[in-house]
Amino acid sequence: MAPPKKYPDELRSRAVRLYRESDPKPVIRRLAEQLGVHPEALRNWIRQDEADRSERDDRPTATESEELRRLRKENAELKRANEILKTASAFFAAELDPARRRS
Repeated sequence: MAPPKKYPDELRSRAVRLYRESDPKPVIRRLAEQLGVHPEALRNWIRQDEADRSERDDRPTATESEELRRLRKENAELKRANEILKTASAFFAAELDPARRRS
């Protein structure tokens, strides 16, 4: 389970919208102080918004990140299932092998 978010989504979207709609662009540190958020948090929100709008290509979009997270989880589940099947296969192979039967 993911940890709770420190800042509500509404604050995040409002902060990014304020930054995007301002002309000239405000200093992130000053805007963060006015909103009561950490400057690096605001900077990351802005970068993510830019990635989601295809304005930068140095980080994945929110959709890509979610898909990657889902695929990693699915991959881990498949690896666990594969290990269980390998163990079961070895067990049944030992049961069926007449040379290894115990009386």
